[in-house]
Amino acid sequence: MNRVYNFSAGPACLPLEVLKEAASEMCDYKGSGMSVMEMSHRSSLFQEIIDEAEADLRKLVGIPDNYKVLFLQGGAS
Repeated sequence: MNRVYNFSAGPACLPLEVLKEAASEMCDYKGSGMSVMEMSHRSSLFQEIIDEAEADLRKLVGIPDNYKVLFLQGGAS
């Protein structure tokens, strides 16, 4: 496969192993029988995803515990 690298503003190139993992979980995320896009944002499985993402972000960027982390939909706003 010939990979193309996107250096423009917006989405960037992801590692192939990340794309393959996402593809394998597209129809059945961790044996749930559904994709992340189909599950309730109030489910315990989705909450685990949010909790892990927040913990990873806090560790990566060094966000202290007395700061809130907000996950917001957005774009060029």
